[in-house]
Amino acid sequence: QQESVLTYEETDESFFIYLNKTQSGNYLVATISTHLTTEIHYLSASTPEASWTCFAPRVKGVNYELEHHQDFFVFLSNENAPNFRLLSTPLDNTARSAWQELLPHHQDIYLKHIYAFSGHLVLAGRKDGFTQLWVHNPKTQNTQMLQWSEPLYTVSVGNNRLYNTDKILIGFQSMLTPHCVFELDLNTLTTTLIKRNPVLHYHADDYKTERLWATAKDGTQIPISLLYKKGLVGPAPLLLYAYGAYGSSYEPEFNSNRLALLDRGMVFAIAHVRGGAEMGWHWYEQGKVLNKKNTFTDFIDCAEYLIKNGYTEKERLAAMGLSAGGLLMGAVTTMRPDLYKAVVAKVPFVDVVNTMLDPSIPLVTIEYEEWGNPEDKVEFDYMKSYSPYDTIKEDAYPHLLVTGGLNDPRVPYWEPAKWVAKLRRHKKDNTVLLLKTYMEAGHLGSSGRYGQLRDVALEYAFILTALEE
Repeated sequence: QQESVLTYEETDESFFIYLNKTQSGNYLVATISTHLTTEIHYLSASTPEASWTCFAPRVKGVNYELEHHQDFFVFLSNENAPNFRLLSTPLDNTARSAWQELLPHHQDIYLKHIYAFSGHLVLAGRKDGFTQLWVHNPKTQNTQMLQWSEPLYTVSVGNNRLYNTDKILIGFQSMLTPHCVFELDLNTLTTTLIKRNPVLHYHADDYKTERLWATAKDGTQIPISLLYKKGLVGPAPLLLYAYGAYGSSYEPEFNSNRLALLDRGMVFAIAHVRGGAEMGWHWYEQGKVLNKKNTFTDFIDCAEYLIKNGYTEKERLAAMGLSAGGLLMGAVTTMRPDLYKAVVAKVPFVDVVNTMLDPSIPLVTIEYEEWGNPEDKVEFDYMKSYSPYDTIKEDAYPHLLVTGGLNDPRVPYWEPAKWVAKLRRHKKDNTVLLLKTYMEAGHLGSSGRYGQLRDVALEYAFILTALEE
């Protein structure tokens, strides 16, 4: 048996390495990256024992994604283009002087991924707050965005194994429509339904979705995705959900579990707060490090908008978030405990300062780009000013369900436990404060279909009971 040969070693512990191959299968690609910085090395798949070639050396704050198309490398780059632009360069000349722009940067279009096929390029990104797909024809230099009939939706490129094809699989779903797989003809842009996930006894016509816009305190318009059963008259009980971190957008997707709430007269809403990337890269930049409080105030402003416009009222409003969304729940609970009747904080990152001060905890040094480095006094002080564990005060709090996982590698189980213990010492009310620690679960709750359904049942039962008081 031959010994393994080390071909590349990354010594900076803040970088991850991902290995894949181009859609054509002709090149191996090693992506070395943090959340904000990328360096890519490539290698011909026909000579896997050769040395790797660096496409472009890492520059702090510059991300890019590489694909192979015919005689060119094509790539997305955010260098001097926060929402990314599309470029190409010959396979035998990757010097910066040879780069050619195919699609320029656009302040209202956020390009995220590129998929290369023999005759076309497919781009996935965001526009107007929604995921979008574009088809680019390199011969004609024509680029078209796919159109959809529903007001709220989520689209994605499926698992396509072939490079020499003009037909690919794409996914579509919405808060009304279960996940569908379509075949997209890249020449005509026509779609053919291949599969739709079945949902027994579900009729989409019984429900309605809306896109609303709440005005934040700084004047920014925050999108809200709304779902409810037709005929509902407000103010109604409402569950407001959000995440708001890492540039990760919470999409208006289908979830059959929500029907249990909708059919009981509840409204479900998603607050697309800053910290995600729903409206582009700037949406993320405005909700991280020294701008993190925008995430919390956006959520509060969305809640107040829904109350002011008659969709719900304080005594019928519940809030929920997971992980960094759990941090959001902790922050808004401290900032505006009067605004919600019930809050569910799932595996919440609530002990921000103490965790970020311990670089021995896995992932902490990588998280400096998101939350800040507490060795910097300005960033430390800002972090401490919103960290839920550090901002608890003597007050009346809403009903709270807090969960943790004993085997959670991202948010240690002691964070929610410490937060709950301190809340119990300071809360001045008779509301319910529950801590549920899953003794066999990790970050995303119980494993298995039925284990996860039991978790959801607990959360929904808690919310419905609290709002019925």
